[in-house]
This record gives sequence, C-alpha cells and structure tokens, in this order.
Amino acid sequence: MSFSRNKRHSRAHDVLVRLAALLPVRKRIDWGTTLAVYWRTDFWGGGFEAIRKLSDISLDDLLEIDRQKEELVTNTEQFCAGLPANNALLWGARGTGKSSLIQAILNHLHVRGLRLVQVEKSALSDLGQIMAQLHALPFRFLIVFDDLSFDEEDDAYKQLKSALEGSLFTSSTNALIYATSNRRHLVSEYMRDNLTTTQSRGELHESEAVEEKISLSDRFGLWLSFHQFKQDQYLHVVEYWFKKLALDYDVKLNWTRHLRQEALTWALNRGVRSGRTANHFAKYTIGKALLEISQTQQ
Repeated sequence: MSFSRNKRHSRAHDVLVRLAALLPVRKRIDWGTTLAVYWRTDFWGGGFEAIRKLSDISLDDLLEIDRQKEELVTNTEQFCAGLPANNALLWGARGTGKSSLIQAILNHLHVRGLRLVQVEKSALSDLGQIMAQLHALPFRFLIVFDDLSFDEEDDAYKQLKSALEGSLFTSSTNALIYATSNRRHLVSEYMRDNLTTTQSRGELHESEAVEEKISLSDRFGLWLSFHQFKQDQYLHVVEYWFKKLALDYDVKLNWTRHLRQEALTWALNRGVRSGRTANHFAKYTIGKALLEISQTQQ
C-alpha cells in the first residue's frame, strides 16, 4: 500500500516538473539598468518585460510645443522630488509629439530615478497588481497608456476612472498615470448624445451618459492639448530634422526653397502638419540623397 502511494506521488511530481518546464519564465527586472518595461499578460498572469531599445529623442528635439513641454517637465520633476504632482492627459492631433514628449522626459530624468511602465488598455484590470509590484521599489514610475480611447460600448474606461478617483493612485507616492489620446474626453462622443438633453424651466440639463464620459478626463489633474502646426511651425521643424540628420550622416545638403515646397506637398498629401510628418519627410529626403551618393560611387 505504501509502495503504491509513493509511486502515485512520484508520478504526480514528474507531471508537475514537466508542466513547470512549459511555463514561460520571465526574467527578473534590474530596475537599476532598465528604464522602461511593458506589462505583459498571458494565460499564466501578468509580468514586466524590459524594453531593450528606446528612442534617444531629447527635449531639445521637440520644437513648437514649448508650453506643453514646460508643464509636463515641471510636473514630472515635482514627482521625482517627492512633491505633489498630477496624473496627466496629453490629447490632440496625431503625430504632434505626445508620446515623444513622455519618452524625452524619461531620457531626461531617468538619472533621478524615473522609470516607465507601458500598459495596454486591455490590462486596465491589472492596475492593482502592477501597483503592488511597484510600491516598495525605490524608483518613480510613470504608468503610460499610449493612444488610449474607448468605444461607446466599452466599459473598460470605468476601471481607469475608478483607479484615478480612488485610493489606488491618490495614496501612492511612486506612481503616476500619463495617458495620450487623440480624444479630449477619451471616450467617443456622438451627436445623438447631445440629442438626449432636455429642457426644463429654461435650464439645459445634459444627460448622465454624457457627463459620465466627460468625467473620465476630469480625473486627470493636468490636461495638455496638442494641435496641428501652422505652416511656418511645420517648416521650422522640417528644417531642424533635415539639418540634424544631414549632420548625423555626414552628408552636405542645403536646405532650399525647393525642399520647402516639397515638404509642404508631403504634408498636404498626408493631411497633417506635425512633428511626425516633418521627421518622416526629413528621413525620406536624407535617405534618398544618401542612396544616390552611394550609387554614383559604385
């Protein structure tokens, strides 16, 4: 009888060993050398995964958004110094520098213990678990939701709203939420929302549905708006990236009136004048010139 029991235990142990070998092994994060991580979730749960290659963009690279840059840098410096600071919502036109600004701030302040955790919208329910793992660490963490938005039938925004207004982040001393979005209120709004308003005694009462949607963005203490560049702003940024890339690749090219016109046409074809559009045009132009030079040398 004892022999049979021991045999069953041995088989069970062998099964557990084999199962353990199949489980994904997440490497322990060395926060001293790792500046940014993803929060990854799978069948077995969630965990941090180091981001190996980060953009080297600097604050000096971000032009024509001086007000937004100053406010977010100041807020983050307060946070790094252990002073009161706000969760921040960066909203506006695509390609205008929202995500790049957060990356540049990380590059600027990582020496003061700043770290970044990028989280997908699908992992909103993991915020409590994420905070529990970060709470005892001697660093300051930006929990970043990039390009965040919610559809009409998506109730996930209520989880973020609850986290922002509850004790999860208000009691935390080492984590802030920074979110970027193309939508000011994060949740899609429709004309029919306004049609649900009613008139009573001369006062206009907005529907509770509209108020609930708007109230999510109200939970962020700092709002920063980003807009398409005016033509002169756009050309200023294009010229900056053109000259920077030409210097980086040691190619001698002049910024000409013809290139200015090409840059305007480039933006017109894409429907937006932004820092991203300017950077893409500069890469295209410098890359094309370098290719032509290499072909003539063959």
